[in-house]
Amino acid sequence: MDDKYENLKIAEKGARVSILAYIALAIFKLVVGYLSKSEALMADGLNNTTDIVASLAVLIGLRISRKPADENHAYGHFRAETIASLVASLIMIVVGLNVLYTAAKSIIYFKGEKPDIVAAITAIICAIAIYFVYKYNKKIAVKINSAGLMAAAKDNLSDAWVSVGTSVGIFASQFGFPWIDPLAAVIVGILIIKTGWEIFSEASHNLSDGFEKEELDNISKSISTVNGVKSIKSVRGRAHGNVILLDVIVTVDSKLTLVEGHSITVEIEKMLIDKFNISEAIVHVEPDV
Repeated sequence: MDDKYENLKIAEKGARVSILAYIALAIFKLVVGYLSKSEALMADGLNNTTDIVASLAVLIGLRISRKPADENHAYGHFRAETIASLVASLIMIVVGLNVLYTAAKSIIYFKGEKPDIVAAITAIICAIAIYFVYKYNKKIAVKINSAGLMAAAKDNLSDAWVSVGTSVGIFASQFGFPWIDPLAAVIVGILIIKTGWEIFSEASHNLSDGFEKEELDNISKSISTVNGVKSIKSVRGRAHGNVILLDVIVTVDSKLTLVEGHSITVEIEKMLIDKFNISEAIVHVEPDV
């Protein structure tokens, strides 16, 4: 369990990197977008300002998750990380809708202003920068199995693609298609909403004790190979932040002693740790009658 708390501390570093990156990118894009009269780059910069808030929510969630178990939270506070992901997704969706509304209004009342080419170059530079942040956060999230940091990483990747789309729209406006710039802002809004919805769906799935059937099937197959296991009556799993909680009921030979039956549960628990990194499992043994 100590490793889980240490992993959360590592995830906090990734969240801090995202916050610092988004502060720099938001200021850069908003200033250049305003000076170059680019609706798309302004929308992208506004997206990054909300990413700061979303990353702060993830950071706070990770910090709360590190609190040890108490009398009101016997399983610890790990789900604070998932709640933070949910909050971050809702922030993204609201801002995405606002960007979409503003961009659509710009198209309806289109003035035909061509943004400066500097805006496109800015978008490309920012896309490359945030992509490296994505690679950094994803690597950590996969290594420590952090849902909160993975949500931040997905947001990073989405922002990279948004900036690429923004630059395409601005470049196109240089060739006599200025209406593509506000249209690119509409696409930015849609991508923000899409990413927010994906993170929301995953977080709500975990909070409602959802667990992938395919993963449970793989766990069941591995348990069935443990020496002494006759059959598997049930396997139930749920995500508790970056911790997986598992409940297993297996049948064994009814002639086994209590000590022998317990030895089988120890073997199952050892296998779950070695193969699936699941250290929180309750294994119940029943006689095969």
